[in-house]
Parts: sequence; structure tokens; C-alpha cells
Amino acid sequence: MSALPPLALYVHVPWCVRKCPYCDFNSHGVGYGADLPEDAYLQALLADLDADLPLAAGRQLVSIFIGGGTPSLMSADFYRRFIAELRLRLPLAEDIEITLEANPGTVEHDRFEGYREAGINRLSLGIQSFQSSQLTALGRIHSGNDAKRAFQQARDAGFDNINLDLMHGLPGQDPVLAEDDLQQALALGPEHLSWYQLTLEPNTEFHSHPPALPEEETLWNIQDKGHARLEAAGFQRYEISAYSRPGREARHNLNYWTFGDYLGIGAGAHGKLSRPGEDGLDIERRWKSRQPEAYLRRLNDPRGFVAGHQRIPEHDLVLEFAMNALRLVDGVPMDTWGRHTGRSLERLEGSLEEARKKGLLVEDPSHLRASAQGLLFLNDLLAMVSDD
Repeated sequence: MSALPPLALYVHVPWCVRKCPYCDFNSHGVGYGADLPEDAYLQALLADLDADLPLAAGRQLVSIFIGGGTPSLMSADFYRRFIAELRLRLPLAEDIEITLEANPGTVEHDRFEGYREAGINRLSLGIQSFQSSQLTALGRIHSGNDAKRAFQQARDAGFDNINLDLMHGLPGQDPVLAEDDLQQALALGPEHLSWYQLTLEPNTEFHSHPPALPEEETLWNIQDKGHARLEAAGFQRYEISAYSRPGREARHNLNYWTFGDYLGIGAGAHGKLSRPGEDGLDIERRWKSRQPEAYLRRLNDPRGFVAGHQRIPEHDLVLEFAMNALRLVDGVPMDTWGRHTGRSLERLEGSLEEARKKGLLVEDPSHLRASAQGLLFLNDLLAMVSDD
């Protein structure tokens, strides 16, 4: 019988103050000072979790990630009650990582203290940029000084594991401005940086009305200089857009990228769960009702919260696994390929050899690992390794 992978939990909070023009996540703007239905949403989350518990079969949670939307719109008491109820339902790893996404424009000092007391031990601050013109273009509701103040308040509240989200390739951005953003972030002293390029996603305002983005040569220049700057500051790149101090990698995201399992609760949340099958693991994806009002109505609906589910077909497993695993700078051990996909690497030897000749894969007998060039052209590499 194949061993089950580690299990994590993703919790989605769908509300934000204002929908950003680049955002394709399930988020719904409610304006400043909105009275959110905390009690009703907590009740729904717990009922959603209870319905999924048989799928977890008492497995231990290794990480929890609370994303959005803007989870920091919810009170510290909301999370205190949720985590207390969660502990009654599932065993949590002794060193569990519990991350909360926070917007610098929606938190105050006492909230950070309350989040820490509730059991949250990692923060992810959505900074995106420190430049006023860039923040305005991105539709953000905070300033660069707000971001710095929020970081210091989080430190004062006892958080010693903080991620900063930063974008590059922004409208009108040049390498000097991009490097200045990185320099201001590094000066704060975070443990982790998510540094990723702005892309125009479907169903966003930016996709319908594209801003003028930097030319491709400028984008390459920003990426090269930024990568060098981060490495010089002691940050290790361990995934395409993730950098950390040694030992401070995001465990929740690593679980995604190494094809671990996760429960997903909340409006629009997605989950992935493995079960022992005849020829290895059967893997199913599940997703919940997307609109917040519809999700809350599901509390009294005999159909429950699941909007859909699908077993991953065997022929899709190769691409699904590769899309995650090959994002990692160190790749994955060779033997995990067959364990997760049910297919032998021998079947791919011709494609792998071609990828090595093109400089997309590293010559490594123990790991399947993209080269620096392969990380830049990951879609080309994925097309090669999944075409069997």
C-alpha cells in the first residue's frame, strides 16, 4: 500500500476592502469598515471542515494557511475560536506552521498581538511595492510607510517568521525602481520573500484594460539583478519566486510543490486528497461554493459545501506532479516520480535526454531538477516531460 503524503489545511477568507485590478483570486470588495459576518462564517467553516473530516481519517496537519481575500479583516477572536475548535477535530503537528495573510492597510498593533495569541505563528504581508506610484497603479490601499509600520508592529507583537510579497515587472518600472523595492524590503529583515512578476490573468481588470508593462529586455534585467541582490543578502532561492533565510522556507507551500495533500475550506477553497487505490494512490480534487453568500447558505443545505470534485485521471498525473515539483530549485528525488504518477521514468528517458541537451534539466542521477534555464522556460520543460 502506498504511503499517504503529508496533510495541510487551506482556509479561505473571501472578503477584501477593494478588489485589486490584477487579482484573479476569489476575493470580493466590501469597502472600508464593513461589518463582516464573522460568527456565521466561523460556523460555516467548522461545518465545512466537519464534512471533510472523514476524508482526513485522523491524519495530522503539518501546516495551515489562511488566505484570501484579506484574512486580516477578521478579528483575532475569530481566529482564536477557529483554531481552538480545529484542535478538537484534528491532531496538529507539534511544530505546525500557521500562516495568516495580512494587508498592511487593514491591521493595527493590537490585532497582531491577538493573532499571535490565537496561535498564528507566521505572517505573510502583501506589500507588492514600496513606491507610491506603483501602489496606486496596483490599486493597493496602503502606502510604503504603512507597510514598514505594519512590519514593525508585527515584530513588536512577537512574530519571528514573516514573509513579504513583492511584485516586479510593474507598469512603468525599471531595474532601479525594482531594486529599490527589494532594498527597502531587505532593510526590514524578513525571513522570507515571495518575489514574482506581475502577469495579466484572465478575468481581471488588467486583462481587460492592460497597463503598459516593461519591455522583455527590461524584465530580464530586473530579474537578473534582483536575483543577484537577494542572494547577496543571504536569501536562498528554493522555488521559482520564493526566497528565504536558511531553514525558513514556507512549509505549507513546500507541501503543495511536493504534491502533498490539503483540505480546503471556505468560499471557493480547493483541496487535494489521496486515498489508497489498487495500483497506488487515487487522487481527488474538491472545490467549495465560490460566492460568499452562496457558501453561507450551504450551511443549511443538505448538499453541503462541495461545489464539485474530480478524480485526477492517470494521464494527467504526470503533468500535475511536474507542474509543482519542477518549480523547486532542488527538484525532487527520482523515486518520487513513479510514486506520485504511477509511471516509470524509463518511459520518459528520451524526453529527459532531449531536455538535458537543450539545457532545461540538470545532469543529476539522484534528482529530477530543472536548470536555471529550465526554471525560466518551465512551460517548455513541462511540455517535454509530460508528453509520453
